[in-house]
Amino acid sequence: MTTTTSMGNPADETGGIYVLAAHPHWRDSRVNRRMLAAARGVPGVDVNDLYGSYPDFAIDVEAEQARLARAKLVVLLHPIQWYSMPPLQKLWLDDVLGYGWAYGPGGTALQGKDFWLVATTGSPEPSYHPQSYHRYFFDAFLPPYEQTAALCGMRFLPPLVFYGARSAPEAEVKAHVDVFAQRLGSYPAWPELDELDVCVACPVPETDRPSDADDIGKVVAGAFHSAMSRSLAAVSTANGANGVNGANSREGAA
Repeated sequence: MTTTTSMGNPADETGGIYVLAAHPHWRDSRVNRRMLAAARGVPGVDVNDLYGSYPDFAIDVEAEQARLARAKLVVLLHPIQWYSMPPLQKLWLDDVLGYGWAYGPGGTALQGKDFWLVATTGSPEPSYHPQSYHRYFFDAFLPPYEQTAALCGMRFLPPLVFYGARSAPEAEVKAHVDVFAQRLGSYPAWPELDELDVCVACPVPETDRPSDADDIGKVVAGAFHSAMSRSLAAVSTANGANGVNGANSREGAA
């Protein structure tokens, strides 16, 4: 479900906050669900529950880009899963932050905005250490988020991370949710923002990307046919070595 807590028509709002909340199993969430509810209670915040809005994973790119255009602060709220984001959040990035809109030549729609990661982990903070089972400090997993912001000309704000969501004391959970709500309500009056430089978008040469849809189609088709050719060649070689006719092999039957 998508909820907009700003007053009036969200299309008339400018310079607001857009919270993208992504959790595959809200019913099982202990911290993110409460943070989602807290965000909905802050005036001027546009909240989108991605798994509620797009249960079929069919993202409305035009609508999402319009909401992004109205926002000054873009917030990604989700649990860390396999050192990254939930799959629907990743698909949202792939679909919505398009070449020529969010980055690359003419892609200036997000330049000058702020980008804030608000994440939770199931493991406690000490587990993110070279001598523990995650083998790295948590910051080592942030470059994809930072570079996403940089490529689009957004300023990457210091993340708000809650560790050990499964076992943290109730008082710590409540305090963290309160901090999150307070931060949303006080933006952009955050003291640390004065110390952060505006991010200049990373230029992407046109030569590094196909120039139009036809060229993109050719690249995709070429890659597909190349992969199929390699696959068929490998199957043919294997069948020849084993004396098996392709139509009767497992590959042929598939």
